[in-house]
Amino acid sequence: MSKMTYPETRRGDVAETLFGETIADPYRWLENDVREDKEVADWVARESSFTDDYLKTLPQRDWFAGRVRSLLDFERFSLPEKAGKRYFYTRNSGLLNQAQLFVREGLKGEPRLLIDPNAWAKDGATALSDWVPSHEGSFLLFSIQDGGSDWRVLHVLDVKTGKVLEDEIRWVKFSGLAWVGEEGFLYSRYPAPGEGETFQERNYNQTVYFHRLGTAQDEDTVVYRTPDHPEYNHVAQVTQDGRWAIVTSSVGTDARYEVHAIDLKAKDWTPRPVVTGFSDAWDLVEGVGNRLWFVTNEDAPRKRLVEVDLGKAEPVFSEVVPQREDILERAGIVGDRLVLNYMHDAASRAVIVGLDGKTPKELTLNGIGTASGFSGKPGDPETFYAFTSFNRPASIFRMDIRTGKSEPFAEPEMDFDPEDFLVEQRFYTSKDGTRVPMFVVRRKDVAASGKAVPTLLYGYGGFDIALTPGFSASRLAWVQAGGAYALANLRGGGEYGRAWHDAGRRENKQNVFDDFIAAGEYLKAEGITSKDGLGIQGGSNGGLLVGAVTNQRPDLFAAAVPQVGVMDMLRFDRFTAGRYWVDDYGYPDKEADFRILRSYSPYHNVRAGEDYPAILVTTADTDDRVVPGHSFKYAAAIQHADLGDKPHLIRIETRAGHGSGKPTDKVIEESADILSFLAQWTGLEVPQD
Repeated sequence: MSKMTYPETRRGDVAETLFGETIADPYRWLENDVREDKEVADWVARESSFTDDYLKTLPQRDWFAGRVRSLLDFERFSLPEKAGKRYFYTRNSGLLNQAQLFVREGLKGEPRLLIDPNAWAKDGATALSDWVPSHEGSFLLFSIQDGGSDWRVLHVLDVKTGKVLEDEIRWVKFSGLAWVGEEGFLYSRYPAPGEGETFQERNYNQTVYFHRLGTAQDEDTVVYRTPDHPEYNHVAQVTQDGRWAIVTSSVGTDARYEVHAIDLKAKDWTPRPVVTGFSDAWDLVEGVGNRLWFVTNEDAPRKRLVEVDLGKAEPVFSEVVPQREDILERAGIVGDRLVLNYMHDAASRAVIVGLDGKTPKELTLNGIGTASGFSGKPGDPETFYAFTSFNRPASIFRMDIRTGKSEPFAEPEMDFDPEDFLVEQRFYTSKDGTRVPMFVVRRKDVAASGKAVPTLLYGYGGFDIALTPGFSASRLAWVQAGGAYALANLRGGGEYGRAWHDAGRRENKQNVFDDFIAAGEYLKAEGITSKDGLGIQGGSNGGLLVGAVTNQRPDLFAAAVPQVGVMDMLRFDRFTAGRYWVDDYGYPDKEADFRILRSYSPYHNVRAGEDYPAILVTTADTDDRVVPGHSFKYAAAIQHADLGDKPHLIRIETRAGHGSGKPTDKVIEESADILSFLAQWTGLEVPQD
């Protein structure tokens, strides 16, 4: 094809000398907020029009739009939340832009609609985010997310009448929501941002407040803050018996916490230190009286369960369940049992033990997949959990905690047979000899044919986050079309505990890129991927991954889709939540870290003169997690450089953010654009219906 003529992008003359090196930043002006800067808004409009015109020409687009829509058109539920005798849950009948929230009076009661977010905005981009019923189920605290932003607005609903109270809380972000009796709740918020800085200002001075129902926000009481350390983050939880508020503090994205306990029965809510030092993870499981249970990686990189007794002058710690070979992801107390959720090679296992950690009983799960939930309360006879895999949408089960028997609460009805697909877990060797797991999903007939097919490889590799099997309509559409889907469990993630995470961050970040490149080479060597048929995709930190490996090995990939990526590694810490990410990436203003960041930053390492794969960058105008300036600058750089004749485009969503809260209509449109672009450049031919 002939070389594209992209919309013109002004190149500025901004340059800085950092540690003796002159760093040009000709597109610095594209960091400005699209809502505030007319030049940026004009650039976005021209790029969007150019990209839309191209995507409309792709012959596979209508097929993928129809297939993704069909795969999303099924009834799906969230895990039920029990409060008093009421059960709360969300339900999407199929193609609603946003799930609705229902309540039942008793498990077998008739569903009653409480909240319908679909009426909040014409474009469906205002979403119900978090929600928590009060202990007795009298009230429901819920948060609203608009246009995909991380900011939340809190409201309270009277469950009996269905009316929303006048209480309204603003400037909430990255917050827990915890009821104190039926009279009020704890939440975390930041100071109101400066004028014009709502979506870009760095987040400091997070504070825990108590809000009493029926009062104004400016009357809320400060419960916990650290003015001498504005960089600290604080989130509050309350034990089910209402005795303790537990404030967990962090510094960045690392699971290194301090924990303080507040006796809610005392007149003076004085925080009491439980864990100090920001050295290990401490995740609250539950509390009964003076006893608290935590999952921690202190002296246990794969985590263990401990009990803390607050009945004495100083907290007393004791081990309940020691570290196992598998990773202990989470735990819950239901009835008089502990439910432990383990991860083995990125797939789930569940074990029930007594509160003393003894008499373990393993639950049988339905093959390779991810189990979640298992929450409940001391004394409860039941818990709910979900199970999902690449070929199975989430089914919700109710488990009798005494017998361990499960029965379906909600199972989706699909227009495909899960048994038509082969889900494999394979292991391959990375550059330095490390054994890395990878899931591969294909139609069984495609796998049986032995034919190499266009393949979509996905990765993340960061922030101690594990990628586990789960259902995705867009990915299954790719597989149904005859392609293969591969998910690589790269270092930097949480699949194997602390050591696995450490091996893929800071000075070890190149290991993540090597793991991903090795995954692509393995897929080709094993005959899974066709010669020129490897497409790659990743979002956020995964967008950084895609940008970095595209620069390092442009010959390996046919198409690349970096989504909402961190593309300028020298300035990521200057916007919104970016300052937290130094735990994984390092500090751009420290020379040793700067050298590493400079070596792989996607924006700064575009290799002009080489043939690059086709690239579709995606971002959104309201992304205040990874601000869109990252993607704007990177897209301008790859369009300016001589990178061959394949298209290098940017897709910019409006009224959307980093991903959460996106309405179904936008999900379908975005999926169709991405999949048809990948299909066009990997050679995937969609079925002729």
